Amino acid sequence: MTNLSAGPFRNEKALARLRKRRAADTRFRLYGLSAIGFALAALSLLVFSIGAQALSAATYHVVKYDVVLDAAVIAPKGKDTPDQISRNVDGFYSLVRENLKDTFPDARDDRRSSRELGELMTRLAVLPTARKVADNPTLMGQKITITAPLNDDLDLYLKGAASPQKKVKLGKVVSVEAETGRTYRLAGPAAFKVIESLVSAERFEVGDAVDRQSILLTTGATTGKISDVTTDSAVIDLLTGNADDFKGATPVARLIGIPQSERNVTDQQIAWTLALKDMGRISRVPHLSLLTHTDSTYPELAGALAAIVGSLLTMFVTAFIAVPIGIFASVYLEEFAPRNRVTEIIEVNINNLAAVPSIVFGLLGAAVFLGFFGLPRSAPLVGGLVLALLTLPTIIIASRAALKSVPPSIRAAALGVGASKMQSVFHHVLPLAGPGIFTGAILGMARALGETAPLLLIGMVAFVADVPSGPTDEATALPVLIYSWSTNAERAWEPMTAAVIVILLMFLIVMNGIVVLLRRRFERRW
Repeated sequence: MTNLSAGPFRNEKALARLRKRRAADTRFRLYGLSAIGFALAALSLLVFSIGAQALSAATYHVVKYDVVLDAAVIAPKGKDTPDQISRNVDGFYSLVRENLKDTFPDARDDRRSSRELGELMTRLAVLPTARKVADNPTLMGQKITITAPLNDDLDLYLKGAASPQKKVKLGKVVSVEAETGRTYRLAGPAAFKVIESLVSAERFEVGDAVDRQSILLTTGATTGKISDVTTDSAVIDLLTGNADDFKGATPVARLIGIPQSERNVTDQQIAWTLALKDMGRISRVPHLSLLTHTDSTYPELAGALAAIVGSLLTMFVTAFIAVPIGIFASVYLEEFAPRNRVTEIIEVNINNLAAVPSIVFGLLGAAVFLGFFGLPRSAPLVGGLVLALLTLPTIIIASRAALKSVPPSIRAAALGVGASKMQSVFHHVLPLAGPGIFTGAILGMARALGETAPLLLIGMVAFVADVPSGPTDEATALPVLIYSWSTNAERAWEPMTAAVIVILLMFLIVMNGIVVLLRRRFERRW
């Protein structure tokens, strides 16, 4: 029996090289695992960041208003046609404001309070009701309930995203004494000790000035703002409700860390909102209007329906042009084109076009399709043509790779039994390469779906309030809508933008899922 340890290659130098090679293999595996871990961590962070913001936009707050449809207000003489009624926003909005003034009569005689009260709801939120009444005039004179979105800033406040706020439950209030006007003193043994300690520690400044932090005291539908506090008493300015409601109650203090001067909502508006919520008139519901409404200048009314339809129309034009041209071009270049300098130049240029920045295709589309041919601006037809040029190289390259993967024996066998070159390609080679070809086509379409720069240059960034009915109508697309909403200044647009990103990602996931299913179902390994 041979002793391997005594072999000619069994020496210290050989063993050192072996250990070094194995250490290199181990390091390489660690590098690979580290790269995968980093990629997964970055992806998880991205998904979590977008998902956390989009979750806020999944629901929103709506308010109920019971109003009587007074014909003299919503359909005055001379403006009583269905078309005029459907556009009478001011008339329907005035009914809602009157309902709010009836709910909070103290705001009726004060101009500033009346204006702030009206800002609880956006004027255009009554448009669906106006159109409903225009379609059914028999509703005139009847009492109906209008359900409309709450102002976006107040919606964010109720979600806890508008300003940092801390809730503290206080002790029992024993007595309530009126001082001057709507100012009252609440007293109770150590009832306000927590608040007094925060004020003493200079974490909060109480008072009537708008540049100071606010401490709101709430019980039920009654809210007051603390202007002075000690351990066992507090002075409040009553904002809503009846001060006697505090007697015997254990109110909740809301410590708002941002002064009124730095907020988009006032303490009075917060008090009205809390009162409406306590009355059961405010509820949080799924934000389905994000999928059923079109774009708007108000976040609470905006939706992505027009952009979704615009993207689908654009993808239809892109697929109608790019997929057949790309497949036939790849078949010709791979199976029929002679191998000469001309085809080599064509192949090199196709590979180069696949790496050209997308904005270049946008410039080309703006110059040729809009400038030279005069096609309609902001139309899915033009967007589809530009994106078809963008995806053609990708489809051609993927299709040629799929055709190359079919073994030459298939072609030889078809020709051997008497098939022509055309029959060999279209009856035998192309069906076997089909899964790979359509995989490349769908991946190219997925890339086109997420492109923004070409669509911006052909004008699809325009504000579109109507759903396009065809490829020549003015439209926008999901990536452009994301860009447009992300540039808006209001805080409420942030979760809305994240929600549309999620919608776009869902489309991409579906398209990539189709690719995986096609590959598993039809792909053949040779």
